[in-house]
Amino acid sequence: MRRADHHPSRRAFLDAAGAMAAVGLAAGCEARPARPGPPSDAPASAAPVPATGRHQAGITTPRPAQRNLLVVVADVGPAVAPGPLLADLGRTVRALTAGTDARLLGLAPGDLTVTIGVGPRLVRAAGPALPGATELPGFSRERMDPQARGGDLLIQICAGDALVVPVAAAALLDQAGDRVHERWRQSGHRGPDVPVDHDLTAPRNVLGFIDGIVGPHTAERQRRHLWLPGPAPVAGGTIAVLRRMELDLSRFAQLPVSAQESAVGRRRTTGTPLSGGSITSDPVLGAKTPDGRYLIPADAHVRRANANAVGVGLMLRRSYSTADPAPALLFISFQNDIRTFTSTLTRMETSDALLDLTTTTAGATFLILPGFDDHHPLGASLFG
Repeated sequence: MRRADHHPSRRAFLDAAGAMAAVGLAAGCEARPARPGPPSDAPASAAPVPATGRHQAGITTPRPAQRNLLVVVADVGPAVAPGPLLADLGRTVRALTAGTDARLLGLAPGDLTVTIGVGPRLVRAAGPALPGATELPGFSRERMDPQARGGDLLIQICAGDALVVPVAAAALLDQAGDRVHERWRQSGHRGPDVPVDHDLTAPRNVLGFIDGIVGPHTAERQRRHLWLPGPAPVAGGTIAVLRRMELDLSRFAQLPVSAQESAVGRRRTTGTPLSGGSITSDPVLGAKTPDGRYLIPADAHVRRANANAVGVGLMLRRSYSTADPAPALLFISFQNDIRTFTSTLTRMETSDALLDLTTTTAGATFLILPGFDDHHPLGASLFG
């Protein structure tokens, strides 16, 4: 496979081996005598997540989302037929998640999920009017290398076991071979989830605030805001937007907590809106203090990104903290209309206190393909 470093097999092996070594070093600081079988204090493998169905796994399943993620963005060779490539990747996904692929190197897949998307160039080739055919426009506060903008193929890999993620990535890229050329990749981690509602949890982000409270968390809201209803080739899929953003954490940390909360629009400890109520209460944008000041400031993120104020649907949002080469946030949103994202960010650009702390270094949008099964290979509805 053609890759930027020209050593695909070595790079994939080193990525997997490096992750194993890091965990091994952390676990091996104290010498212990060898003993047969797994240690008695080894964590149980997480429950497997079915790879097949109407929707791909890794979006609403599992719940909560796994804590470890790797996204690989690649281009597909101009002479490569997308259909056979995607079908091959789908078969590999099934084997990896079932634990039957030897390239897992004996690791238990646990809750491994792999989610595959195709970029606007490939979507336009299948149908110029299809959802997902529109490129993500440029925005302010971007500093992107050309290789970090756009792409033909998204491979999102998530798992509770950090070791499994790079090993699965190496297997998928090995399966793709020289049909794809990697553009960029990013690993990330989510913090532990905290209770939000009786059936909803959410993690804290790198800023210390609970993240992902508002979104299409019910089946009805997912039907309205998340899944594509049609046309038939894309029904059951969704649109993903990826943005990698460097953060000025030191500047944010120097603010008093009250100023941090004003920038976000929520209490840092509880996640409740500054307008009051519970963590799941809708922010009351018109609520004011007795002297006429908005309880949620005019430039608070909660106000600028509010779906009702923007006039768009809800996004299913996830953010993963990264640390290479600088503190950053990998933001991923899923929605059934790209305008949900673009209109929201356009409004945020006019006045959002959090945007002043960010510089976007990578970005892309992808059509997340509908689900697949024994009789319907991955991508067959679009490229069959």
